[in-house]
Amino acid sequence: MPVGVFDSGLGGLTILRAAMKKLPDQAFVYYGDNANTPYGSKIDAEIYDLTTSGVTRLFDEGCDLVILACNSASAVALHDLQVNWLEDDKRVLGVFVPMIEELTRRDWGDNSPPTHTGLHDVALFATPATVASGAFERELKFRARDVEVVGEPCVGLVAAIEEGDTLAAEALVDAHVATLLETLPNPQAAVLGCTHYPLVEARFRAALPATTRVLMQPNIVADSLADYLQRHSRFAEQGGVTYLTSGNPVEVSRSAQIFLGQSIRFNAA
Repeated sequence: MPVGVFDSGLGGLTILRAAMKKLPDQAFVYYGDNANTPYGSKIDAEIYDLTTSGVTRLFDEGCDLVILACNSASAVALHDLQVNWLEDDKRVLGVFVPMIEELTRRDWGDNSPPTHTGLHDVALFATPATVASGAFERELKFRARDVEVVGEPCVGLVAAIEEGDTLAAEALVDAHVATLLETLPNPQAAVLGCTHYPLVEARFRAALPATTRVLMQPNIVADSLADYLQRHSRFAEQGGVTYLTSGNPVEVSRSAQIFLGQSIRFNAA
């Protein structure tokens, strides 16, 4: 069966691209909820409703395993969705867990008490909804002791990236990094907690201290997905990639080409 990849817009394409490179024979269905993007500035209840609708659409496409490639959806909706909403034969995975495993070097199945992992302070750059949820800090502290997480809500950055406005995006990165460094001058690690942000990774690296380790989700999530499919082979299937959108397929296809620099044809969901 194909693996579903759900995002509020185009950002999840960075996750999909890495997953396709890691798993070139795997079938995928990508669904971007472009009609309702962005999620990062919406209230929790709306994010939850949109996320369950999007995941249901991918279930209808035969995707019994769905990756929430949207950090806002993962932060706000994933836990309740997994505990109270999912049917037993379906799985929905988020993008926080692989990142936290990478940061702490602890497998998610390790339920021992939090330990000193060598991690002491982390900068989180994300959407307002992701930062406000506190989900990343909460999950991280289940596994690592004495870690300070400082979140910076990067207002406006997703829109600038999707519009292809490089100058505006770089100026926003500089401003948001400067704001965070006022509180945390020398972060040990910086998490780019939005799937759009890898496209401005170089600007984040230039604005942050040279000693700060910058972590992005695409390759980390792709590696985690490959491991998951190896352990749960019933979700694996060879095939191509289908792109769906709740928005205007022509406009979304055009925006995706600007976003990733390659031609992608979206169909109406």
